[in-house]
Amino acid sequence: MACFCSCIWGNPDPGPVRLREVQQVVIDTSKMGVDCVVVKSGRRVCGTGAALANAPIVQDKSYFEVKIQCGGVWGVGLATPTVSLDTVPLGTDTNSWVLTSEGTTVHNSQTISRGKQKPNEGDIIGISYDHVEMNFFLNGKSMDLPVTGIRGTVFPAIYVDDGAILDVQFMDFTYPPPDGYDQILLERNLL
Repeated sequence: MACFCSCIWGNPDPGPVRLREVQQVVIDTSKMGVDCVVVKSGRRVCGTGAALANAPIVQDKSYFEVKIQCGGVWGVGLATPTVSLDTVPLGTDTNSWVLTSEGTTVHNSQTISRGKQKPNEGDIIGISYDHVEMNFFLNGKSMDLPVTGIRGTVFPAIYVDDGAILDVQFMDFTYPPPDGYDQILLERNLL
């Protein structure tokens, strides 16, 4: 009965109440190159180097967006947790698959495909992944640059150099994801 009464009338000194912080997918400042800079609450990448998100892609169909705030040399895509984050550009090893500022997709220093157009400042690149294929979208339209053969645990990856500034959106997208795709979920949110 005492508990019921204190809940209705209130406890005169309940002490500090801690709310559990809601975890979101952001760029992880513990998973970035030494000259890479992450600001805006883990949503903007600048400087020189690469960074990974704080969560691997574990669900079947995921999507995220990257806005090119300032041109330069950059790449967006996926990488394993063992990728070298000080190596620019990504895509030069077996641990990363990216779309570059030149409009090409690369992996292991090999060009997989070349796009018909090069992304520019102000453009938004969408990235979808379903554990079979990664696809890129430029301002909501498919770039027809599928990447297959991605293996292992992968994280969203971004690299910047030569003055590039990229903003990442892991939710509240500018363009709708492809049918059946959604924001990247933290592993515990899947349960």
